[in-house]
Amino acid sequence: MSLLKKKQKKNNSLAIFATAAFGLQIIVILGLIVQGMTIRQLSLRKPLNFVELVNGERVTIDEKKTQDPEVIRQFIIKTMELMFNWTGNLPPQTLEEVANPKPDPGITIIKPEGGSAKVTTGSWIASFSLSEDFRKGFLSKLAEITPPEVFSDNPTQTISAQLKLKRVTAPEQIDVGKWRVGIVADLIQQKRADGRKIVIPFNKDILIQTIDYFPYPLPQQMTDLQQAIYSVRSEQLEIYEIRNLCLLDNDSSSDEPFKQC
Repeated sequence: MSLLKKKQKKNNSLAIFATAAFGLQIIVILGLIVQGMTIRQLSLRKPLNFVELVNGERVTIDEKKTQDPEVIRQFIIKTMELMFNWTGNLPPQTLEEVANPKPDPGITIIKPEGGSAKVTTGSWIASFSLSEDFRKGFLSKLAEITPPEVFSDNPTQTISAQLKLKRVTAPEQIDVGKWRVGIVADLIQQKRADGRKIVIPFNKDILIQTIDYFPYPLPQQMTDLQQAIYSVRSEQLEIYEIRNLCLLDNDSSSDEPFKQC
């Protein structure tokens, strides 16, 4: 009888131990599942995007802010002005260069059909606001319309250009993360020697999309040119198409003055 009781106690202890071990295994498995899900979420999460302010402070860019209509509108204005304002000087990097700008040697572009031409350094920097598949062909066309006199050292031959924006429409969302913005503008080329002007209508339908942005890993080693390029890309927006527009009437201030040509 005593032997039977000892055997039952032993069996009960083994059962309790087995149950406890099984319970611990379930807890471990659940912990591993939770940990795996957490790691997956972290791997799918987009990295924080930063931009450096004038005072050197680095702040995060909220993706929702890049979708704000005014942010998109200002992105178009800044990009187009940098692209088509040709002064013959490099974009100033310091206060001293504002007072005494450096001449712009231009950036040489190799044309697909052969030969080469130049675009301004500002235009080349602004071109990084374009999608990669659109950028190369656009730069080639831009080089064709950029007068060589923009880079001339002879003051009697030098030509400057300015994009005068008359109207920029509110962004119209055409798909998830994609918008369309219309602009009415004039590209005004002026010969500095006698002040003669050539006015070229510049009415465009611009298509924009959101992009990911990854900051430069070694910001302290960046050149001025690299800083300018990364500043452009930090907007988290890019232009992927530019179409011609026609005015429906002569009133560029009307609500719907555009149609695609």
